[in-house]
Amino acid sequence: MAGPQPLTSNDLQAKLESFDSIPLFMKSLPDEDSADNTSLAALQSLVHEGTPDEIAENFKDQGNDYFKGKRPREALGFYTQGIDAKPTDLTLLEALLCNRAACNLELKNYGSVLRDCSKVLTQNPKSSKAYYRSAMALVALERFEEAIDCCVRCLEYDSENKGVRTVLERATKLKAAKDKKEQERQQKLWREQQAKIKMNNALKERNIFVLPKPDGSQNPYLPHFDPEDPAGTTLIFPVFFLYPQYATSDVIPEYVEDTPFSVHLEIMFNPTAPPPEWDVKHQYKDGNLVVYAMTRRKRLLKVGKKMSLRDVFTASKAKEGDPPDGLELKDNCLTFVVLPKGEEEKKWVDEYKKTRDA
Repeated sequence: MAGPQPLTSNDLQAKLESFDSIPLFMKSLPDEDSADNTSLAALQSLVHEGTPDEIAENFKDQGNDYFKGKRPREALGFYTQGIDAKPTDLTLLEALLCNRAACNLELKNYGSVLRDCSKVLTQNPKSSKAYYRSAMALVALERFEEAIDCCVRCLEYDSENKGVRTVLERATKLKAAKDKKEQERQQKLWREQQAKIKMNNALKERNIFVLPKPDGSQNPYLPHFDPEDPAGTTLIFPVFFLYPQYATSDVIPEYVEDTPFSVHLEIMFNPTAPPPEWDVKHQYKDGNLVVYAMTRRKRLLKVGKKMSLRDVFTASKAKEGDPPDGLELKDNCLTFVVLPKGEEEKKWVDEYKKTRDA
C-alpha cells in the first residue's frame, strides 16, 4: 500500500500561502478593505478595541514578541501601529519610539533611528536608551563627535551604563583613527602642493612652457627632481628624439638635465654598432648627426654635442625686450629633432622655416 506522497515545491508553497488567510497564522493585519470574512473582521475589531493606550500597549507587546524572535521588520510594523494609535501615556510612547529605533538600528535605517530618538529626548532628556541608540546610529554613520557627545550627556546622569560606556570607548577610538587618517591626508596634500609649487618654479626658472594635453596625459613619465642630488635642484626630464626623415622617434625616459647630448648620441648611434632598423641609408651615426630644438616662438636652436639640457634652457630664453620664450613641455616631454648632417639637415631646416614664416 502506497504511503504518503511528498508534496511538490509548488504544492508546498500553495499550502503555506493558504495559512495567510487564517487570522491565527497571519504575519500582519491586512487593510480593512480586504477584510471579507467574519473571523478576520472580528480580529481586527479586537485589535483596535479599547483606549488609545490599550491599543498601543497591545501593539507594543506584539512588536516585542517579533523583535525577540529576531524579526525586526515585522516588529517595526507593530511599533508603528502602536505610535499611530496616539497613546496619551508618555512613558508608553517613549517605549514605542525607542523600540522602533531598535528595529531600525537592526535594519540599518540610521536616519530613522535618529529621528525617533530625537523625539524621545525632546520629552525625556534622560532617556538612556535613546542616547544609546542615537550613539550607535551615529557611529555607523561615522559621525563620531556627535556619538561621543550623546554618550557623555547620558553618562552625566547614568554613569554606570555599561552599554553607553562601550559605545563611548569605541567611538573615541574610531574618531582618533579617523582624525589620524585625515591628518595624514592633509599632510600628503600639503606635500603634493609644495612639490607642485617647487616644480612650477623650477620650470619657470628654466624658461619652460608647460602644455598639458586637453584630454589628459598618457605619458607614464614625468619631470622630477634627481633623488641623487643632495641639493634637490637638478631636474630629470622625459625627452623625445624625433627623426623626421623616417617619421619615427625614440624616448629617453630619464634625461638628467646636466648630461651633454653627446653622451646619449654615443650610446644610441655608436658607429661600431649595427644601425637602427629604420636607418636604411645608414646615416645615423655619432659624429654625423645634428640636434635642433624649437622654442615656443618657433625659433630654431642648433644644439651642440657638448651642450646639456640646462644649456639649451638658457639659450632658449628671449632677448631683453622680446616677448617671453623658451622650450615647450608637451605631454610632460621635451622634444628635439635629430638629423644627419648635410642634405637632409638643410632640407628639413628650409621646410621648417618656410612653414613657420607662412
